[in-house]
This record gives sequence, structure tokens and C-alpha cells, in this order.
Amino acid sequence: MSAELKKDSLGLVHSIAMGVAGSAPTFSISATMVTLIGAVGILAPASLAYCGILVLGIVFAYMHLNTHAPNAGASYAWVSTIFGKKLGFFAGWALIVSSALFMVSATLPAGSATLLLISPKLAESQIAVTACAIAWLMAVTVVVAKGIKLTGRVQVIMTTIELAVLSVVAVAAIVELGPRALHALSWHDFSPFAFSPTSFANGAIIALFFFWGWDVSLNLTEETRDSKKSPGLGAVAAMIIIIAAFTAFASVTLTVLSDAEITKSGTNIVFDVANKLFPAPWSYLAVLALMLSTIGTLETSMLQFSRTMFAQSRDGVLDERWSVVHEEWLTPHWATFLIAAIGLILLVSSLTSESIATVMKASINIIGVQAAYYYGLAGMACAWHFRRVCLHSAFNAVTMLVLPVISAFALWWAAVLTVMTFDWITAVIAVGSLLLGVVPLVRKYKKSLSKADH
Repeated sequence: MSAELKKDSLGLVHSIAMGVAGSAPTFSISATMVTLIGAVGILAPASLAYCGILVLGIVFAYMHLNTHAPNAGASYAWVSTIFGKKLGFFAGWALIVSSALFMVSATLPAGSATLLLISPKLAESQIAVTACAIAWLMAVTVVVAKGIKLTGRVQVIMTTIELAVLSVVAVAAIVELGPRALHALSWHDFSPFAFSPTSFANGAIIALFFFWGWDVSLNLTEETRDSKKSPGLGAVAAMIIIIAAFTAFASVTLTVLSDAEITKSGTNIVFDVANKLFPAPWSYLAVLALMLSTIGTLETSMLQFSRTMFAQSRDGVLDERWSVVHEEWLTPHWATFLIAAIGLILLVSSLTSESIATVMKASINIIGVQAAYYYGLAGMACAWHFRRVCLHSAFNAVTMLVLPVISAFALWWAAVLTVMTFDWITAVIAVGSLLLGVVPLVRKYKKSLSKADH
């Protein structure tokens, strides 16, 4: 068995495509826009714009940390080096847990979109959607396990098609319905003073789910050419693209759909927007974009999970089996199969919920809180590590120190306020799943003591 990942498999274009695919524009809009508009109403575009700026501060932190020390473990590796192994472990554990939970919120829209194309009547059946989601999960697992080059090529093609479809829908909405928008947006709706502290926090955490996943480019740094530069630059470019895409489409949604239509659309909101602008079958291009986006974000989430486990296992933090790399595929296949198994269990368990919408809303909030936690740790690690050298340049002072610190504290503050609004089950899952990391940590500690005694 090989002990290394496949080097020099990806380039800058792949890093950009991976970053965009990780945030999955069409999927995130479909999965989360109704929840965001339900929480902050007409302030949804502003929530996405401001949250995007906050996340950009973390993107710069990742870029600088990666230039200093490229590592497949990304935030786990950097926080471990700068703040200690225990805090670093939980940065990695938060990503592992959120990626595992994401298997439900990612695959359900894929199942729904697929059935909308082939059998619309079944698209409302929770059992049928879940069964279709399981099929997609298995297919994506095979692609991810088989190799990073295949995954990279697929991502570039899917991301290009997806962004093209979203752009066409957005332009059509502005041209056809702009003058008679159903929600009239004003400059005040983009002002930070339009928010209360609670509405800003709630909007930021939901919006964070939109952006979550861009950091996959940094988890693939050991498999990327020019590993100190390309992944970080790719992540910055991807973030700029997706901030524009999310803010624009939130505005388009409010322009095209009424409040009742938004509430009713659920995870089919992109299709409902397209359906108002284009006759069938052209409107079904939106469903195709959703399918491609969902497949893309499933792949990137599996990549983040498996590479983080690979790095932690390689460092002796987790069991050594997760750092085993397949001799032909050169991927950490056991870690990939593990997240597929977890996803399968969670999908079957989701059938006990009242509806797909309930499952989606809970998972979106939980993942947003957990992402805020480990993004914030990486931001603070960057600021602390470069606190002296950054003062020699205005750009470095802003991107290494000022923005990462502001972003970290803002995300943590939003996460705390949001957790306080959760029902007790959602709060227990959000916090309890993080605390579960104590179990492997204690097991590894006892194992180390046992080896020392012998």
C-alpha cells in the first residue's frame, strides 16, 4: 500500500473549480435560500454579501497558512502546530462531523432533482427521494475513491455548466422581471444598519452554510501542482465568484417569486425561478444544474473528510488505517468508504423525521455552527502566527491579521447567538457531536500510555 497521495494531479483551474464546487452554488441556493429568506426576509442578499466578506477573511488566512505549510489536514494541521494538538484535533474533528452530517443535506436535493426529471410524482415522496439519494451517494463514492484526476476533470466540466445555467437565469430575470419585481429592493436593504444583532447572527450562520466547502482546495494541496500558491489563489478566486453568484441569485429570487411561492418551493427554488422565466423543457436546465452542483459538493465533502482523516491518521491522532492509500488509485479509500457508510446510515435515519424540509433546516444550522468554529480557529491561528511579520506590508497586515481576527470573532459570536435559538435536539446534536471527539482523543491517549509502559 502506498503511503502518499497522488502528487501534481491538479492545477490552478482545478483549485478554482473545486472551491466553487465545494460551496456548490446551485445546491446551496436550492437547499438553503428558503431557510435564509424565512429568517431575514428581504435582507437575504445583504446577509450573503456580508457573510461572504467575513468568510473572505478566513480564505486569506487559509491562503497564508498554506503558503507557510501545505498540508492535506488544512485547519487541523495549522491549528495543531500553532495552538497545540488538542485544539488542532477538534478543528479537524469539527470538519469531519460537519462533512458526515452533510451527507444528508447534500444527497436529498440530488434525489429530489433526479425524480423531478424522471418521475415528478415521486419527487414529493420522502421514501423515493431518500432511495434515489442513496443511489447517488454510492455512485459518487466510486468516483472519489477511484482517483483525484478523474474527480478534478469531472468538477471542471460540471462547475462550468452549472455557473453558465445560473448566469442565464439571473440575466433573464433582470431583463424580463426587473421593472416589476415582486419585492422591491432598496439600498437600505443592503445596509448593515438594517439588521438587528440577532437577525444578523441568524442570517450569517445560515449564509455560512452557502459558503461552506470552499476550503476543499486547501485539503487537496498535497495533490496540487505549485502546492504553496495554487490552492490558496484558487480559494480566493472561487470565493469572489460565489459571493457574486449567491448575492445576485438571492436578489433574483426576491424579484421573481412571491413570499408564498418562496415558502412552497422548498428545495426546488432554482427550478421555480427558471419555470417563471423559461418554457419547458428549458426550465429543466435548472434541475440539471442542481444535479451537477449536488454531485460536485458531495464529491468535495467526501474529499475534505477523507483528506482530514488521512492527515490526522498519518500524524498518529486517529487509527492508522485511515492513512492507508490504495496502491493503484492513490486515494485514502477506507476513509472515503467510511463517510459513505455514515451517510447511508444517516439517510436511512432521516426517514424518521416528519419531512425533508425539517431534516434540511436542522442540518443547515448545525453545519453552519460547526463551520464557524473551525474557520474561526484557523483565522486566529493565522493572526497569531504572522502577528509580527505581517506589519511590514499593508496588504499582509489586513489579510494576515485584521480580517482573520474580525472574521473569527464575528463567526464565533454569530454561532453562539444562533445556538441559543435552537430547539434542544438541534443544540444537542450541534454541540454533542463536537464533544464526541473526546472519545477518539482519549482512546489514542490511553493507547500511547500503554505503548510507553511496554
